[in-house]
Formats: sequence, structure tokens, C-alpha cells
Amino acid sequence: MKVIFDDPANAEFNDTFEYYELQVEGLGKKFQEEIKRGLRTIKRFPEIGGVERGDIKRYIMHKFPFSLHR
Repeated sequence: MKVIFDDPANAEFNDTFEYYELQVEGLGKKFQEEIKRGLRTIKRFPEIGGVERGDIKRYIMHKFPFSLHR
């Protein structure tokens, strides 16, 4: 499974990363690591997550108030 962030998702990720870094130095990096962990989980278990709508699924992150959609 190949992961592609569209432009809005990429912008949201970058904004969120910068926000967390401004709050506490290194927190943005922890956010980035959590996103990578979530993506690995989705790749390993493609059916994980709840149905958002139609065929779109949502995987809720554990350590940050953020979710990944696919």
C-alpha cells in the first residue's frame, strides 16, 4: 500500500507539526513519529479503523487529537 498525502492533508500535517513545536520543542517530532506509527499500522492492518462515510475509513491516533483518513 502506497501512502500519498494530498495538498490539504500535507498542509494540515505541516501546520500541526509547527504548532506542536511552538508549544514544546520536540513535540512536533513526537507528533511526526506518531503519524508514521499510525501509517505503519494502517499498512499492516488495512481494515483497521471506523467508517467515516462511504468507503472512507478513519484511524484515530492514540497520543494526539488527530486522525488519518483513507
